[in-house]
Formats: sequence, structure tokens, C-alpha cells
Amino acid sequence: MSAASDQPLQHTPLYDLHVELGAKLVPFTGYSLPVQYEAGIMKEHNHTREKAGLFDVSHMGQVLVKGTNAVQALEKLIPIDIGALDINKQSYAVLTNEQGGIMDDLIVTRWGEDEFFLVINAACKEADLAHLRQHMSHLSVELLSDRALLALQGPKAHTVMQELVPEACELTFMTGCWGTITIGDENSQCFITRSGYTGEDGFEISVPARDAEQVARRILADDNVLPIGLGARDSLRLEAGLCLYGHDMDQHTSPIEAGLIWSISKSRRSAGEKAGGFLGAETVLSHIDNGVSRKRVGFAVDGRAPVREGTLIVNEADQEVGKITSGGFGPTIGHPVAMGYVEADYTAVGTTLFALVRNKKIPVSVAKMPFVKQSYVR
Repeated sequence: MSAASDQPLQHTPLYDLHVELGAKLVPFTGYSLPVQYEAGIMKEHNHTREKAGLFDVSHMGQVLVKGTNAVQALEKLIPIDIGALDINKQSYAVLTNEQGGIMDDLIVTRWGEDEFFLVINAACKEADLAHLRQHMSHLSVELLSDRALLALQGPKAHTVMQELVPEACELTFMTGCWGTITIGDENSQCFITRSGYTGEDGFEISVPARDAEQVARRILADDNVLPIGLGARDSLRLEAGLCLYGHDMDQHTSPIEAGLIWSISKSRRSAGEKAGGFLGAETVLSHIDNGVSRKRVGFAVDGRAPVREGTLIVNEADQEVGKITSGGFGPTIGHPVAMGYVEADYTAVGTTLFALVRNKKIPVSVAKMPFVKQSYVR
């Protein structure tokens, strides 16, 4: 989880609170972030599945794109039907490059007719901004550096939000609204979406940086909520079958290879009314129409020992057929799980393969993802 750099680590607006709460801080994408708190990763994971957890995701990039013909400009870079998004509706999307690879994955929300709010990955922040500005020089592309981002996740998130911003509880998955959170004698204007990265119901809260600590303290005052670090965030998203950029996909991976065909709107595919027109479209559409030679799949792992990123996958003849990109123990399901890429002939659910762990063959089987039931409010 560490990221080597000569630059001093940045702090989110919640850094002092993390220290106060006894967090173990680690370098991650240029920031000093909590990998766990005093409760420990296992308890944090289970608490999020059972009640609610609060995550500091302020290292992510919050970007506002606006200007005339913003829809058409974004559709040249992102293969979804941007124009079909209603106000305050959001969509998962990928930012493709000229070769059809994935530069980043992101969430895009329509704030106005020609105004869009993007949440991008921290490690890709500078590259994404340069890319957006290069290809949309006629638009305003602004990094909202004065805002923090909190994620409240879990089955009790609704109960907690009911006390903070009751109207946000009327939202369904992948929709948002502006709301006011009272902190002391003041009100903080926040943009709240019903979304997240755990497979659970929950909310992401874009809050002015100056108010972030007070908003976080108010949320943590609820007995249902524990602070959650990067460790549990990773195990939660792995159980939910969700990709981590730079691990489960990258600029050399197409959305189809990554198992993200659903992130290409039907209108942007070969027979659609807005077919192609985005960077790398020829490659991506060819992969949809003609298939791919490798694909991301999930793995159930025999035994208790987890298989980690970089582990080779072989068939019964000891021929290398793939590699693990994410792996670990799944606390909710009680056994190790993983995901990775295998050759197309081995992608059927139930296919038995082997992970090479210290020259020992560990049986693994291709499994349907997500590994846990999704609890989104649709």
C-alpha cells in the first residue's frame, strides 16, 4: 500500500483526527493515510458489513468540468452516454487512452446542463487533469482542492444519515443531492451521493475542507460508526469484486479485458446511435465484437492461506495461464478470495486452476463476482 516518493507526504483535512484516534498511518498515493485504527482491520471490516464505517477518501481528486458543449467534449474521452445523465445522476466510467487502455476509472455526476462533477483516483490525479485540459481546452477543468470527501458505508449508514441530512435518505444508488449538515452553530453545504466502494449501502459526502473534521466528529459520535482505514477498505472492495486502479486494470488493459463491458454504454457500442467517437474506440469496440484473449475473473481459494498480487496461475499441465492482481482473506465469507487475469479458455465459472505460492500449487477455482451480496438501494 505504500508509494515511494521524494516528495513530502500530503495530509488530508482529517490528519489530526486520525492521529487522535490512534491510527496507524502509512504512505499511500502521496498522502499519509490510516491503514487501520485501534480496532484492527478485521473488526473494522466486519463492523462496516454489520453497522457502519467512516472512511476518509479526501485524497481522491474532486474535479468540476463546465462550459459550452461539455457533454460532447466528455463523450470524446469517456465511453458512456454523458448526455443521457439527468441532473444529480451519476455513473461509473473509465477514461480511455488512444490504445483503448484505461487511464483511470472514475465517477461522473451531472450537476447542470453543461456542468459535471468527477471523482478521480489520487494516483492518477495530475495525469488525468493534464489529459482533460489537453483535450478540453475550451472548458473549465478545476480541481476542487478546497473540498474533502468522506464515505459512510454499511447497513446502518441510512440510520446515521437520517439524523444528518434526512432528505439524502430518499436517494437511490448512484444519485445525489445538495444538503446541509449542522456543525455547532453553523451549517456546512455538502454534496451527498448514495454510492461507495464496499458493496454496501452508503453515502459519499463532499464537504468543504474547513468543515471536514467537525462533520467527521459528528458522524463518529453515533454508536453505529467506527473509523475505517485502508486495510479494511481493500478487503471490503475485494469481496465486492471491485477493481483497484493500477492493480486490477491499467493503461495497458481494455475495459473489456477488465470485465467492465457494462461501463461502455450501449449507445456507444458498434450498433449504437453514438457509436465510437472516444479515444481507443476501435480497440474497445473490436474487443466487444470479437472477444479478448484474456479477462479478469474472480477466484475462490482452497484452504486458509491467501494468494497475493503477482501470484502466477497455472493449469493442470503446469502451463502459465494467468496472474493474480488482487488477493486476500475475505472476513465476511471466511476464506481467501482473489481476482486476476486468465486466458479466455479458462474463464468459465468453476474452472479449476492452481496458484503458485512459494512453488506450491494451491487449488483455486474461477468464481462469480461479487463474492458478497450487494446491498445497494435501487
